[in-house]
Amino acid sequence: MKNLKVLLTVIILGIATFANAHPIFDIPPKIFDAMKVGNAVEIAKHFNSSVELVILDKEDVYSKQQAEQILKSFFEKNKIKNFSLLHQGGKEGAQYAIGNLETVSGKAYRVYFLVKESGGKPLIHQMRIEEE
Repeated sequence: MKNLKVLLTVIILGIATFANAHPIFDIPPKIFDAMKVGNAVEIAKHFNSSVELVILDKEDVYSKQQAEQILKSFFEKNKIKNFSLLHQGGKEGAQYAIGNLETVSGKAYRVYFLVKESGGKPLIHQMRIEEE
């Protein structure tokens, strides 16, 4: 019994040490809050200098400013009712999130984010909005 306690303690300390040695950042909640209200300006604050953006049939790598305008145009045409986060995960240096975007008109979209650390900050490198 004593050996089992010692073994469990060693395992727990090993896991804690590994977790601290390889920190995983979180996707900033402000991104999800901005999605809930369709705030392209706030989302763009978290864009990398260039962003792979896929919105329906529009797909390319855009500058931060271009991506903001395209996203803003999407939100103007599709008034947002709600955004709900479905799944989030990743590994050291990169995180992803998947969510559902509901519009006032009843349309639903699946949203994907790929966020990577860049200069010590989590930045959106890829964003996809696709019809469900």
